[in-house]
Amino acid sequence: MAQKKRRRLGDILMEWGIVTADGLAEAGEHADKESVRIGDALVALGLVDEEDVTKAMASQFDMEYIDLDKNVVVPTEPLLPDKLMRDHQVLPLTKEGNRLKIIITDPLDLETLDMLRFRLNLDLEPCLASKSKVRAYINQYVRGDITIDDAVLDIERQTEQDLAAQTGEGELTEDSAPIIRLVTMIIGEAVNGRASDIHVEPMSDRVRVRYRIDGICSERPSVPKRMQGPVLARLKLMAGLKLDERRLPQDGRIKMTLNGEDVDFRVSCLPSYHGESVVMRILQKENVQLGIAALGFEQSDVDRFNRIIRRPNGIFLVAGPTGSGKTTTLYAAINELNRPDRKIITAEDPVEYNFTGINQVQINEQIGLSFARILRAMLRQAPNIILVGEIRDMEVAEIAIQSALTGHLVFSTLHTNDAPSAITRLIDMGVKPFLVASSIQAIMAQRLIRKICTECREADPNPDRRVLRALGFRDDEIQRTTVYRGRGCNRCNGTGYRGRQGIFELMEMDSATRELAFNRAPVGEIRRAARAGGMRTLLEDGKQKVAAGVTTPDELVRVAQAEQLAGED
Repeated sequence: MAQKKRRRLGDILMEWGIVTADGLAEAGEHADKESVRIGDALVALGLVDEEDVTKAMASQFDMEYIDLDKNVVVPTEPLLPDKLMRDHQVLPLTKEGNRLKIIITDPLDLETLDMLRFRLNLDLEPCLASKSKVRAYINQYVRGDITIDDAVLDIERQTEQDLAAQTGEGELTEDSAPIIRLVTMIIGEAVNGRASDIHVEPMSDRVRVRYRIDGICSERPSVPKRMQGPVLARLKLMAGLKLDERRLPQDGRIKMTLNGEDVDFRVSCLPSYHGESVVMRILQKENVQLGIAALGFEQSDVDRFNRIIRRPNGIFLVAGPTGSGKTTTLYAAINELNRPDRKIITAEDPVEYNFTGINQVQINEQIGLSFARILRAMLRQAPNIILVGEIRDMEVAEIAIQSALTGHLVFSTLHTNDAPSAITRLIDMGVKPFLVASSIQAIMAQRLIRKICTECREADPNPDRRVLRALGFRDDEIQRTTVYRGRGCNRCNGTGYRGRQGIFELMEMDSATRELAFNRAPVGEIRRAARAGGMRTLLEDGKQKVAAGVTTPDELVRVAQAEQLAGED
Protein backbone atom coordinates (compact mmCIF):
# COMPACT_ATOMS: atom_id res chain seq x y z
CA MET A 1 0.00 0.00 0.00
CA ALA A 2 1.39 3.43 -0.96
CA GLN A 3 2.51 5.59 1.93
CA LYS A 4 0.45 8.73 2.50
CA LYS A 5 2.28 11.77 1.13
CA ARG A 6 3.26 14.24 3.84
CA ARG A 7 1.95 17.78 3.35
CA ARG A 8 4.45 20.61 3.04
CA LEU A 9 4.93 22.92 6.00
CA GLY A 10 4.42 26.06 3.92
CA ASP A 11 1.11 24.77 2.52
CA ILE A 12 -0.18 24.14 6.04
CA LEU A 13 0.76 27.64 7.20
CA MET A 14 -0.82 29.20 4.09
CA GLU A 15 -3.99 27.17 4.64
CA TRP A 16 -4.16 28.45 8.21
CA GLY A 17 -3.80 32.04 6.93
CA ILE A 18 -0.57 32.61 8.84
CA VAL A 19 1.72 33.30 5.87
CA THR A 20 1.13 34.61 2.35
CA ALA A 21 2.42 33.15 -0.90
CA ASP A 22 4.81 36.09 -1.27
CA GLY A 23 6.11 35.56 2.25
CA LEU A 24 6.59 31.87 1.59
CA ALA A 25 8.51 32.63 -1.60
CA GLU A 26 10.77 35.08 0.26
CA ALA A 27 11.41 32.48 2.98
CA GLY A 28 12.19 29.87 0.33
CA GLU A 29 14.89 32.10 -1.15
CA HIS A 30 16.31 32.77 2.32
CA ALA A 31 16.27 29.04 3.16
CA ASP A 32 18.14 28.15 -0.05
CA LYS A 33 20.67 30.91 0.46
CA GLU A 34 21.43 30.15 4.11
CA SER A 35 20.96 26.35 3.86
CA VAL A 36 18.29 26.30 6.57
CA ARG A 37 14.83 24.74 6.75
CA ILE A 38 11.83 26.68 5.54
CA GLY A 39 10.38 26.90 9.07
CA ASP A 40 13.61 28.41 10.44
CA ALA A 41 13.68 30.86 7.53
CA LEU A 42 10.10 31.98 8.21
CA VAL A 43 10.92 32.61 11.87
CA ALA A 44 14.21 34.37 11.06
CA LEU A 45 12.45 36.74 8.66
CA GLY A 46 9.79 37.54 11.26
CA LEU A 47 7.00 36.28 9.01
CA VAL A 48 5.79 33.55 11.37
CA ASP A 49 6.00 32.94 15.10
CA GLU A 50 8.02 29.94 16.25
CA GLU A 51 4.97 28.45 17.95
CA ASP A 52 2.98 28.53 14.69
CA VAL A 53 5.79 26.69 12.90
CA THR A 54 5.89 24.10 15.69
CA LYS A 55 2.12 23.59 15.51
CA ALA A 56 2.32 23.21 11.73
CA MET A 57 5.15 20.65 12.06
CA ALA A 58 3.08 18.71 14.59
CA SER A 59 0.21 18.63 12.08
CA GLN A 60 2.61 17.70 9.27
CA PHE A 61 3.99 14.70 11.18
CA ASP A 62 0.72 13.72 12.95
CA MET A 63 2.20 14.49 16.38
CA GLU A 64 0.72 16.08 19.47
CA TYR A 65 1.71 19.73 20.02
CA ILE A 66 2.70 20.66 23.59
CA ASP A 67 2.71 24.26 24.86
CA LEU A 68 5.02 24.28 27.87
CA ASP A 69 3.56 27.59 29.09
CA LYS A 70 0.06 26.10 29.49
CA ASN A 71 0.47 24.46 32.89
CA VAL A 72 2.27 21.39 31.57
CA VAL A 73 4.01 19.72 34.50
CA VAL A 74 7.01 17.61 33.59
CA PRO A 75 7.41 14.84 36.21
CA THR A 76 10.01 15.43 38.90
CA GLU A 77 10.84 11.74 39.19
CA PRO A 78 13.97 10.80 37.25
CA LEU A 79 12.44 9.38 34.07
CA LEU A 80 15.43 10.75 32.17
CA PRO A 81 18.88 11.78 33.42
CA ASP A 82 19.35 15.56 33.64
CA LYS A 83 22.36 15.44 31.34
CA LEU A 84 20.39 13.59 28.69
CA MET A 85 17.65 16.21 28.79
CA ARG A 86 20.15 19.07 28.54
CA ASP A 87 22.35 17.52 25.85
CA HIS A 88 19.48 16.47 23.56
CA GLN A 89 16.82 19.06 24.51
CA VAL A 90 14.13 16.50 25.35
CA LEU A 91 11.65 16.29 28.24
CA PRO A 92 9.72 13.28 29.59
CA LEU A 93 5.99 13.67 30.19
CA THR A 94 4.43 10.42 31.37
CA LYS A 95 5.34 6.74 31.53
CA GLU A 96 2.76 3.96 31.25
CA GLY A 97 4.14 0.47 31.35
CA ASN A 98 6.86 0.20 28.73
CA ARG A 99 5.82 3.39 26.91
CA LEU A 100 7.34 6.83 27.57
CA LYS A 101 5.67 10.00 26.32
CA ILE A 102 8.46 12.43 25.50
CA ILE A 103 8.72 16.02 24.24
CA ILE A 104 11.13 16.66 21.35
CA THR A 105 11.83 19.73 19.20
CA ASP A 106 12.70 18.17 15.84
CA PRO A 107 10.54 15.39 14.32
CA LEU A 108 13.31 14.60 11.81
CA ASP A 109 15.93 13.91 14.48
CA LEU A 110 15.52 10.14 14.21
CA GLU A 111 19.04 9.53 15.48
CA THR A 112 18.20 10.94 18.92
CA LEU A 113 14.96 8.95 19.11
CA ASP A 114 16.78 5.72 18.20
CA MET A 115 19.45 6.45 20.79
CA LEU A 116 16.82 7.05 23.50
CA ARG A 117 14.96 3.84 22.62
CA PHE A 118 18.21 1.89 22.86
CA ARG A 119 19.41 3.48 26.12
CA LEU A 120 16.05 3.42 27.89
CA ASN A 121 14.77 0.14 26.43
CA LEU A 122 11.34 1.75 26.12
CA ASP A 123 8.81 2.48 23.39
CA LEU A 124 8.59 6.22 22.76
CA GLU A 125 5.59 8.40 21.99
CA PRO A 126 7.15 11.67 20.79
CA CYS A 127 5.32 14.99 21.12
CA LEU A 128 6.45 18.32 19.73
CA ALA A 129 7.27 21.62 21.47
CA SER A 130 9.18 24.69 20.29
CA LYS A 131 12.94 24.81 20.75
CA SER A 132 12.92 28.07 22.69
CA LYS A 133 10.31 26.88 25.20
CA VAL A 134 12.04 23.54 25.76
CA ARG A 135 15.36 25.31 26.25
CA ALA A 136 13.78 27.83 28.65
CA TYR A 137 12.07 25.06 30.62
CA ILE A 138 15.27 23.05 30.94
CA ASN A 139 17.28 26.12 31.99
CA GLN A 140 14.72 26.98 34.66
CA TYR A 141 13.58 23.63 36.02
CA VAL A 142 16.06 20.91 35.08
CA ARG A 143 18.93 20.92 37.48
CA GLY A 144 22.31 20.18 35.95
CA ASP A 145 25.18 18.56 37.73
CA ILE A 146 25.73 21.83 39.62
CA THR A 147 24.48 25.41 39.40
CA ILE A 148 26.70 28.50 39.28
CA ASP A 149 25.80 29.36 42.85
CA ASP A 150 26.61 25.81 43.94
CA ALA A 151 29.91 25.96 42.08
CA VAL A 152 30.90 29.11 43.97
CA LEU A 153 29.89 27.59 47.30
CA ASP A 154 31.80 24.40 46.55
CA ILE A 155 34.97 26.35 45.80
CA GLU A 156 34.58 28.43 48.94
CA ARG A 157 34.10 25.31 51.07
CA GLN A 158 37.35 23.84 49.88
CA THR A 159 40.25 24.79 52.12
CA GLU A 160 43.72 25.52 50.90
CA GLN A 161 44.74 22.09 52.23
CA ASP A 162 42.03 20.40 50.16
CA LEU A 163 43.19 22.15 47.03
CA ALA A 164 46.79 21.28 47.74
CA ALA A 165 45.83 17.64 48.20
CA GLN A 166 43.79 17.53 44.97
CA THR A 167 45.93 19.58 42.62
CA GLY A 168 49.33 19.70 44.26
CA GLU A 169 49.03 23.49 44.53
CA GLY A 170 48.39 25.79 47.45
CA GLU A 171 45.83 27.98 45.72
CA LEU A 172 43.29 28.15 42.91
CA THR A 173 44.63 28.65 39.40
CA GLU A 174 43.15 29.11 35.94
CA ASP A 175 43.61 25.36 35.40
CA SER A 176 41.81 24.28 38.58
CA ALA A 177 38.80 22.10 37.74
CA PRO A 178 36.35 24.17 39.88
CA ILE A 179 37.40 27.39 38.13
CA ILE A 180 37.09 25.83 34.68
CA ARG A 181 33.61 24.59 35.57
CA LEU A 182 32.54 27.95 37.03
CA VAL A 183 33.67 29.97 34.01
CA THR A 184 32.08 27.53 31.56
CA MET A 185 28.80 27.69 33.47
CA ILE A 186 28.79 31.52 33.51
CA ILE A 187 29.26 31.57 29.74
CA GLY A 188 26.64 28.86 29.16
CA GLU A 189 24.05 30.60 31.35
CA ALA A 190 24.55 33.88 29.48
CA VAL A 191 24.15 32.25 26.06
CA ASN A 192 21.05 30.32 27.15
CA GLY A 193 19.60 33.53 28.57
CA ARG A 194 19.92 35.33 25.18
CA ALA A 195 22.57 37.73 26.51
CA SER A 196 24.54 39.85 24.05
CA ASP A 197 27.40 40.58 26.46
CA ILE A 198 28.96 39.18 29.63
CA HIS A 199 30.57 41.73 31.98
CA VAL A 200 33.06 40.50 34.60
CA GLU A 201 33.95 43.52 36.73
CA PRO A 202 36.31 43.45 39.73
CA MET A 203 35.18 45.63 42.63
CA SER A 204 36.69 46.33 46.04
CA ASP A 205 35.08 43.35 47.81
CA ARG A 206 33.76 41.10 45.03
CA VAL A 207 33.71 40.39 41.30
CA ARG A 208 30.46 41.55 39.76
CA VAL A 209 29.02 39.45 36.91
CA ARG A 210 26.38 41.01 34.67
CA TYR A 211 24.60 39.86 31.51
CA ARG A 212 23.26 42.35 28.97
CA ILE A 213 19.90 41.02 27.74
CA ASP A 214 17.86 43.05 25.24
CA GLY A 215 20.15 46.00 25.91
CA ILE A 216 19.65 46.01 29.70
CA CYS A 217 22.27 44.77 32.20
CA SER A 218 21.09 42.31 34.83
CA GLU A 219 23.31 41.26 37.72
CA ARG A 220 24.16 37.68 38.62
CA PRO A 221 25.26 36.63 42.12
CA SER A 222 28.83 37.88 42.50
CA VAL A 223 32.01 35.85 42.41
CA PRO A 224 34.02 36.08 45.69
CA LYS A 225 37.05 38.36 45.58
CA ARG A 226 39.49 35.50 46.27
CA MET A 227 38.45 33.89 42.96
CA GLN A 228 39.11 37.05 40.95
CA GLY A 229 42.64 36.11 39.87
CA PRO A 230 41.96 32.59 38.61
CA VAL A 231 38.61 33.51 36.97
CA LEU A 232 40.15 36.41 35.02
CA ALA A 233 43.19 34.30 34.15
CA ARG A 234 40.92 31.53 32.86
CA LEU A 235 39.04 33.96 30.60
CA LYS A 236 42.32 35.41 29.30
CA LEU A 237 43.70 31.93 28.67
CA MET A 238 40.58 30.93 26.71
CA ALA A 239 40.81 34.15 24.66
CA GLY A 240 44.49 33.67 23.84
CA LEU A 241 45.62 36.76 25.80
CA LYS A 242 48.88 37.27 27.72
CA LEU A 243 48.32 36.21 31.31
CA ASP A 244 51.18 38.29 32.67
CA GLU A 245 50.07 41.53 30.98
CA ARG A 246 47.87 43.42 33.43
CA ARG A 247 48.76 47.02 32.57
CA LEU A 248 47.58 47.32 28.95
CA PRO A 249 44.23 46.59 27.26
CA GLN A 250 44.04 43.35 25.29
CA ASP A 251 41.56 41.92 22.78
CA GLY A 252 40.96 38.28 21.90
CA ARG A 253 38.38 35.72 20.81
CA ILE A 254 36.88 32.54 22.22
CA LYS A 255 35.23 29.80 20.16
CA MET A 256 32.93 27.32 21.93
CA THR A 257 30.19 24.84 21.08
CA LEU A 258 27.09 25.26 23.25
CA ASN A 259 23.80 23.40 22.81
CA GLY A 260 25.19 21.94 19.61
CA GLU A 261 25.85 25.38 18.06
CA ASP A 262 29.14 27.15 17.43
CA VAL A 263 29.35 30.42 19.34
CA ASP A 264 32.10 33.05 19.08
CA PHE A 265 32.99 35.55 21.79
CA ARG A 266 34.85 38.81 21.24
CA VAL A 267 36.80 39.46 24.43
CA SER A 268 38.01 42.84 25.67
CA CYS A 269 40.26 43.08 28.73
CA LEU A 270 40.73 46.53 30.29
CA PRO A 271 42.90 47.34 33.36
CA SER A 272 40.85 49.08 36.06
CA TYR A 273 41.38 50.22 39.64
CA HIS A 274 40.38 46.92 41.31
CA GLY A 275 41.69 44.60 38.60
CA GLU A 276 41.10 43.82 34.95
CA SER A 277 37.55 44.26 33.67
CA VAL A 278 36.57 41.68 31.05
CA VAL A 279 33.68 42.05 28.58
CA MET A 280 32.70 39.23 26.24
CA ARG A 281 30.50 40.08 23.25
CA ILE A 282 28.49 36.99 22.27
CA LEU A 283 28.44 36.52 18.51
CA GLN A 284 25.88 34.09 17.12
CA LYS A 285 25.70 34.05 13.34
CA GLU A 286 21.96 33.38 13.32
CA ASN A 287 21.47 36.84 14.83
CA VAL A 288 22.72 38.56 11.67
CA GLN A 289 21.47 36.16 9.00
CA LEU A 290 18.18 38.00 8.88
CA GLY A 291 16.11 39.23 6.02
CA ILE A 292 15.79 42.99 5.77
CA ALA A 293 12.11 42.85 6.77
CA ALA A 294 13.04 41.22 10.09
CA LEU A 295 15.04 44.27 11.17
CA GLY A 296 11.83 46.14 11.99
CA PHE A 297 11.28 48.35 8.94
CA GLU A 298 7.85 49.58 8.01
CA GLN A 299 6.93 48.30 4.54
CA SER A 300 7.46 51.70 2.88
CA ASP A 301 11.01 51.84 4.25
CA VAL A 302 11.68 48.23 3.18
CA ASP A 303 10.93 49.17 -0.41
CA ARG A 304 13.11 52.31 -0.23
CA PHE A 305 15.94 50.44 1.49
CA ASN A 306 15.94 47.67 -1.12
CA ARG A 307 15.95 50.20 -3.92
CA ILE A 308 18.81 52.25 -2.44
CA ILE A 309 21.17 49.34 -1.73
CA ARG A 310 20.80 48.11 -5.30
CA ARG A 311 22.17 51.31 -6.82
CA PRO A 312 25.44 50.82 -8.72
CA ASN A 313 27.45 53.44 -6.79
CA GLY A 314 27.37 55.96 -3.98
CA ILE A 315 27.60 55.85 -0.19
CA PHE A 316 25.00 54.42 2.16
CA LEU A 317 25.64 55.43 5.78
CA VAL A 318 24.11 53.93 8.92
CA ALA A 319 24.26 56.25 11.93
CA GLY A 320 23.69 55.72 15.62
CA PRO A 321 25.47 55.21 18.94
CA THR A 322 27.35 52.06 19.94
CA GLY A 323 25.01 49.11 20.39
CA SER A 324 22.25 50.44 18.14
CA GLY A 325 22.45 47.55 15.65
CA LYS A 326 24.36 49.32 12.86
CA THR A 327 26.56 46.30 12.07
CA THR A 328 23.55 43.98 11.91
CA THR A 329 21.85 46.30 9.42
CA LEU A 330 24.95 46.48 7.21
CA TYR A 331 25.37 42.70 7.31
CA ALA A 332 21.72 42.26 6.34
CA ALA A 333 22.27 44.59 3.37
CA ILE A 334 25.42 42.93 2.03
CA ASN A 335 23.96 39.48 2.72
CA GLU A 336 21.04 40.49 0.50
CA LEU A 337 23.47 41.61 -2.22
CA ASN A 338 25.81 38.63 -1.90
CA ARG A 339 25.62 36.96 -5.32
CA PRO A 340 28.22 35.14 -7.44
CA ASP A 341 28.25 38.01 -9.98
CA ARG A 342 29.22 40.64 -7.36
CA LYS A 343 32.56 41.05 -5.58
CA ILE A 344 32.16 42.32 -2.01
CA ILE A 345 35.09 43.34 0.22
CA THR A 346 34.81 44.50 3.83
CA ALA A 347 37.23 46.27 6.18
CA GLU A 348 36.16 45.63 9.77
CA ASP A 349 37.48 46.23 13.27
CA PRO A 350 37.03 43.49 14.24
CA VAL A 351 35.53 40.94 11.82
CA GLU A 352 32.61 39.74 13.96
CA TYR A 353 30.90 37.27 11.63
CA ASN A 354 32.26 35.34 8.67
CA PHE A 355 30.14 35.14 5.52
CA THR A 356 30.65 32.74 2.63
CA GLY A 357 31.43 34.53 -0.62
CA ILE A 358 32.51 37.83 0.97
CA ASN A 359 36.15 38.93 1.28
CA GLN A 360 36.53 40.21 4.85
CA VAL A 361 39.67 42.01 6.08
CA GLN A 362 40.56 42.55 9.74
CA ILE A 363 41.99 45.92 10.80
CA ASN A 364 45.32 45.65 12.65
CA GLU A 365 46.68 49.05 13.64
CA GLN A 366 49.73 47.51 15.35
CA ILE A 367 51.21 46.52 11.99
CA GLY A 368 49.89 49.56 10.14
CA LEU A 369 46.90 47.79 8.59
CA SER A 370 44.48 50.68 8.99
CA PHE A 371 41.11 51.40 7.39
CA ALA A 372 42.76 53.85 4.99
CA ARG A 373 45.47 51.39 3.90
CA ILE A 374 42.97 48.56 3.36
CA LEU A 375 40.63 50.85 1.42
CA ARG A 376 43.39 51.84 -0.98
CA ALA A 377 44.30 48.18 -1.50
CA MET A 378 40.63 47.24 -1.92
CA LEU A 379 40.26 49.42 -5.00
CA ARG A 380 42.95 47.39 -6.78
CA GLN A 381 40.82 44.26 -6.19
CA ALA A 382 38.07 45.54 -8.52
CA PRO A 383 35.15 45.18 -6.07
CA ASN A 384 31.55 46.07 -6.83
CA ILE A 385 30.63 46.66 -3.19
CA ILE A 386 32.79 47.90 -0.30
CA LEU A 387 31.90 47.85 3.39
CA VAL A 388 33.95 50.05 5.72
CA GLY A 389 33.23 49.21 9.34
CA GLU A 390 33.36 52.85 10.47
CA ILE A 391 34.33 56.26 9.11
CA ARG A 392 36.56 57.57 11.88
CA ASP A 393 38.55 60.40 10.26
CA MET A 394 38.91 62.57 7.18
CA GLU A 395 41.36 60.23 5.44
CA VAL A 396 38.97 57.27 5.53
CA ALA A 397 36.01 59.48 4.64
CA GLU A 398 37.74 60.94 1.57
CA ILE A 399 38.84 57.52 0.28
CA ALA A 400 35.32 56.15 0.78
CA ILE A 401 33.86 59.13 -1.10
CA GLN A 402 36.36 58.79 -3.97
CA SER A 403 35.46 55.10 -4.16
CA ALA A 404 31.79 56.00 -4.46
CA LEU A 405 32.48 58.60 -7.13
CA THR A 406 34.49 56.10 -9.19
CA GLY A 407 31.67 53.59 -9.50
CA HIS A 408 31.64 51.59 -6.25
CA LEU A 409 28.77 51.07 -3.81
CA VAL A 410 30.09 51.85 -0.34
CA PHE A 411 28.47 50.96 2.99
CA SER A 412 29.72 52.37 6.28
CA THR A 413 28.72 53.62 9.74
CA LEU A 414 29.05 56.91 11.56
CA HIS A 415 28.51 57.83 15.21
CA THR A 416 25.84 60.54 15.10
CA ASN A 417 22.48 60.85 16.84
CA ASP A 418 20.35 61.20 13.71
CA ALA A 419 20.57 61.07 9.93
CA PRO A 420 20.86 64.81 9.13
CA SER A 421 23.72 65.20 11.64
CA ALA A 422 25.84 62.77 9.59
CA ILE A 423 26.22 65.38 6.84
CA THR A 424 27.56 68.07 9.17
CA ARG A 425 29.75 65.49 10.91
CA LEU A 426 31.52 64.62 7.65
CA ILE A 427 32.00 68.30 6.82
CA ASP A 428 33.34 68.93 10.33
CA MET A 429 35.88 66.15 9.72
CA GLY A 430 37.24 68.19 6.85
CA VAL A 431 35.51 66.59 3.86
CA LYS A 432 34.64 69.18 1.20
CA PRO A 433 30.88 69.89 1.11
CA PHE A 434 30.58 69.31 -2.65
CA LEU A 435 32.01 65.79 -2.19
CA VAL A 436 29.51 65.02 0.58
CA ALA A 437 26.62 66.36 -1.50
CA SER A 438 27.54 64.41 -4.63
CA SER A 439 28.53 61.04 -3.18
CA ILE A 440 25.99 60.17 -0.47
CA GLN A 441 22.88 58.33 -1.63
CA ALA A 442 21.17 57.89 1.73
CA ILE A 443 21.74 58.02 5.48
CA MET A 444 19.83 55.91 7.96
CA ALA A 445 19.85 56.47 11.72
CA GLN A 446 18.60 53.76 14.03
CA ARG A 447 18.08 52.61 17.62
CA LEU A 448 17.04 49.31 19.17
CA ILE A 449 13.88 49.07 21.26
CA ARG A 450 12.71 46.13 23.36
CA LYS A 451 9.64 44.31 22.06
CA ILE A 452 6.71 43.41 24.28
CA CYS A 453 6.73 39.70 25.11
CA THR A 454 4.13 38.03 22.89
CA GLU A 455 3.27 35.47 25.58
CA CYS A 456 2.12 37.97 28.22
CA ARG A 457 1.15 41.00 26.12
CA GLU A 458 -2.01 42.73 27.30
CA ALA A 459 -3.75 46.05 26.78
CA ASP A 460 -2.69 48.74 29.25
CA PRO A 461 -5.93 49.91 30.91
CA ASN A 462 -4.41 53.19 32.12
CA PRO A 463 -1.50 54.40 29.95
CA ASP A 464 0.33 57.53 31.09
CA ARG A 465 -1.11 60.32 28.95
CA ARG A 466 1.80 62.65 29.76
CA VAL A 467 4.25 60.16 28.27
CA LEU A 468 2.07 59.70 25.19
CA ARG A 469 1.84 63.47 24.69
CA ALA A 470 5.62 63.75 25.09
CA LEU A 471 5.94 61.22 22.27
CA GLY A 472 3.76 63.37 20.03
CA PHE A 473 0.40 61.63 20.36
CA ARG A 474 -2.48 64.08 20.04
CA ASP A 475 -5.44 63.76 22.40
CA ASP A 476 -7.64 62.31 19.65
CA GLU A 477 -4.90 59.77 18.82
CA ILE A 478 -4.66 58.78 22.48
CA GLN A 479 -8.40 58.13 22.55
CA ARG A 480 -8.34 55.69 19.62
CA THR A 481 -4.95 54.03 20.27
CA THR A 482 -4.74 50.82 22.30
CA VAL A 483 -1.47 50.83 24.22
CA TYR A 484 0.00 47.46 25.19
CA ARG A 485 2.36 46.28 27.91
CA GLY A 486 3.96 43.03 29.02
CA ARG A 487 2.52 41.53 32.19
CA GLY A 488 5.68 39.48 32.86
CA CYS A 489 6.00 35.70 32.54
CA ASN A 490 8.52 32.87 32.63
CA ARG A 491 9.39 33.32 28.97
CA CYS A 492 10.53 36.94 29.46
CA ASN A 493 11.86 36.41 33.02
CA GLY A 494 9.20 38.73 34.39
CA THR A 495 10.41 41.79 32.43
CA GLY A 496 7.47 42.04 30.02
CA TYR A 497 9.92 42.33 27.11
CA ARG A 498 11.54 39.73 24.89
CA GLY A 499 13.75 40.51 21.91
CA ARG A 500 14.53 43.81 20.22
CA GLN A 501 13.66 45.57 17.00
CA GLY A 502 14.92 48.65 15.23
CA ILE A 503 13.40 52.08 14.88
CA PHE A 504 14.72 53.99 11.88
CA GLU A 505 14.85 57.28 10.07
CA LEU A 506 15.85 56.88 6.43
CA MET A 507 16.97 60.09 4.74
CA GLU A 508 17.31 59.70 0.99
CA MET A 509 19.35 62.50 -0.53
CA ASP A 510 17.43 64.65 -3.02
CA SER A 511 18.17 67.94 -4.77
CA ALA A 512 17.09 70.00 -1.73
CA THR A 513 19.24 68.18 0.82
CA ARG A 514 22.21 68.05 -1.59
CA GLU A 515 22.05 71.82 -2.06
CA LEU A 516 21.87 72.38 1.70
CA ALA A 517 24.88 70.09 2.22
CA PHE A 518 26.80 71.96 -0.50
CA ASN A 519 26.03 75.28 1.24
CA ARG A 520 27.02 74.00 4.74
CA ALA A 521 23.48 74.51 6.05
CA PRO A 522 22.85 73.85 9.76
CA VAL A 523 21.38 70.53 10.88
CA GLY A 524 17.94 72.02 11.57
CA GLU A 525 17.52 73.14 7.96
CA ILE A 526 18.65 69.79 6.59
CA ARG A 527 16.22 68.00 8.92
CA ARG A 528 13.29 70.16 7.83
CA ALA A 529 14.10 69.58 4.16
CA ALA A 530 14.45 65.81 4.73
CA ARG A 531 11.08 65.66 6.49
CA ALA A 532 9.50 67.67 3.69
CA GLY A 533 10.96 65.06 1.33
CA GLY A 534 9.26 62.19 3.17
CA MET A 535 11.69 61.21 5.93
CA ARG A 536 10.00 59.72 9.00
CA THR A 537 11.99 60.51 12.16
CA LEU A 538 13.10 57.99 14.77
CA LEU A 539 10.37 59.20 17.10
CA GLU A 540 7.67 58.97 14.44
CA ASP A 541 8.76 55.45 13.53
CA GLY A 542 8.71 54.55 17.23
CA LYS A 543 5.20 55.99 17.58
CA GLN A 544 3.99 53.63 14.86
CA LYS A 545 5.47 50.68 16.76
CA VAL A 546 3.76 51.82 19.99
CA ALA A 547 0.44 52.10 18.13
CA ALA A 548 0.99 48.64 16.60
CA GLY A 549 1.59 47.08 20.03
CA VAL A 550 5.23 46.20 19.30
CA THR A 551 6.67 48.20 22.21
CA THR A 552 5.61 50.42 25.10
CA PRO A 553 5.63 54.23 25.41
CA ASP A 554 8.07 54.01 28.34
CA GLU A 555 10.52 51.97 26.24
CA LEU A 556 10.35 54.49 23.39
CA VAL A 557 11.00 57.36 25.81
CA ARG A 558 13.99 55.47 27.24
CA VAL A 559 15.51 54.88 23.81
CA ALA A 560 14.57 58.15 22.07
CA GLN A 561 15.78 60.19 25.06
CA ALA A 562 15.27 63.88 25.72
CA GLU A 563 17.37 65.22 22.84
CA GLN A 564 15.30 63.25 20.34
CA LEU A 565 12.08 64.68 21.75
CA ALA A 566 13.56 68.15 21.63
CA GLY A 567 14.80 67.64 18.09
CA GLU A 568 11.32 67.16 16.64
CA ASP A 569 10.43 70.86 16.64
